[in-house]
Amino acid sequence: MISSTSSSSGAARPDLNPAPGAAAARPVALHDQLSTEHAAFLNAQLAAQPEVRPDVVARARVLAADPSYPPMAVIQKIASQILASPDLSEDGA
Repeated sequence: MISSTSSSSGAARPDLNPAPGAAAARPVALHDQLSTEHAAFLNAQLAAQPEVRPDVVARARVLAADPSYPPMAVIQKIASQILASPDLSEDGA
């Protein structure tokens, strides 16, 4: 959406209207660059992590055995969000 305060003419953009007789500035060329330095660091950190975390597995076992988990309030909230969401299969797409 275009803001109502924006100008559609170049008059409000002094960078587009150089002063008469002044040398026009050359546009700066921007080039996309891809740096894999951070990706390599993240991959190394991921490789250093254990594939299975025993503390997380133990917590999951405790929660799975708890008949009151997840709390009923959480289940009801998720159910109401599902019911309130639009049915995308009815959109004639």
